[in-house]
Amino acid sequence: MPKIKTKKAAAKRFKIHPSGNISRGKANKRHILTKKKRKRLNKLKKSGLVDAANVPNLKRCLPNG
Repeated sequence: MPKIKTKKAAAKRFKIHPSGNISRGKANKRHILTKKKRKRLNKLKKSGLVDAANVPNLKRCLPNG
């Protein structure tokens, strides 16, 4: 039986927590920041959780955590 490889693109973008939740970075924080309010940018700094519908696919991409 061969080893199960981790999808490196997913490993760079997502992190699995001990509780089983998967965290992700938020979008819209790369460019054209001058017109976005400071409050909005501060909220975008925090990581979000992946939706429950996408968790099984991501766990398959990240077999080793």
